[in-house]
Amino acid sequence: MAQLMPASAYRVDEILNTISLGLIVLDADQTVLLWNGWVERYSGIPASQALGKHVSEAFEELPSRAILSAITNTLSYGLPVVLSNALHRSPLPLFQRGEQEVEKKRIDQSVTITPITAEDGARQCLIQISDSTTSIKREKILRTHSEVLKREATTDSLTGIYNRRFFDEHYKMAIGHAVRHHVPLTVFMVDIDYFKEYNDNYGHVAGDKALIQVAAALRKQLLRATDVLARFGGEEFILMLPNMAPDIAMLFAEKLRTAVWDLNIPHFKSHISQRISVSIGFSNYHKHPDVDANALLKCADAALYEAKKAGRNQSYFLPLQQFNTQTTAPAGTLHKSISH
Repeated sequence: MAQLMPASAYRVDEILNTISLGLIVLDADQTVLLWNGWVERYSGIPASQALGKHVSEAFEELPSRAILSAITNTLSYGLPVVLSNALHRSPLPLFQRGEQEVEKKRIDQSVTITPITAEDGARQCLIQISDSTTSIKREKILRTHSEVLKREATTDSLTGIYNRRFFDEHYKMAIGHAVRHHVPLTVFMVDIDYFKEYNDNYGHVAGDKALIQVAAALRKQLLRATDVLARFGGEEFILMLPNMAPDIAMLFAEKLRTAVWDLNIPHFKSHISQRISVSIGFSNYHKHPDVDANALLKCADAALYEAKKAGRNQSYFLPLQQFNTQTTAPAGTLHKSISH
């Protein structure tokens, strides 16, 4: 039957000096009693030099105020303390000391301070230090990857604005909020006039550049964090703005149209002008408790159709309460362009 070896049979000093953990023992006066090999390597201070010194004088730089205070509290009250790397990244002056290191860089640390009792009953404390640099780097990489994936999932890769998936998700929340709290919500649909002809004449590279410019011009008109602009598909964009009255929405629609017009992007294959223009359809929800969630989108789309039918390069407002999917020519308000 196997028997346990007595503790004295182990080479305790070898274990302490090869373990991948920093160990420091202090007495009640905060004098260093133990300074293991791990601490030697990362501090650059040999044990023979650190032993017998006050902990604040044992390192080549002063430890942080947080860890000195934690040591005092543990020795005074006998309570363990944990210094997480989230709040205390590098409380002790411990450094990466590889041969390739040109400059000393502090390692990220997780520190635990535990009260212990000496043979004579005196209180001491054990400081355990682990190198959390690798785990923090791994966490940063994972967080960065997560942010990239999230951005890719919600952003149009060409224009940098939100994509339709993002819009669809946020529209559901926005229309729900508008219905519950009886606040206005306005949706604008923006379509580049004769964009197929532009692509056919100038090429898809030029077409992509034009889409980027138009998206940037539209985005510059948004002033609030709650305003949303997304690429809805192809040459079509959609905007969602809460708390906007219809009269203000009419002015804003013209502001959007003018912003694109002022880009002055040549379009000699357009049937209405010599530069790129847009048609805009928009509608406004306000206190329509029985409205279908998609009715506002359908209404804005119908308004866009009317703007195109009326000659393009203009905006058309169709009130939600007047919208009827069975009506071929819904009653709305047309804002004709004067900059053809």
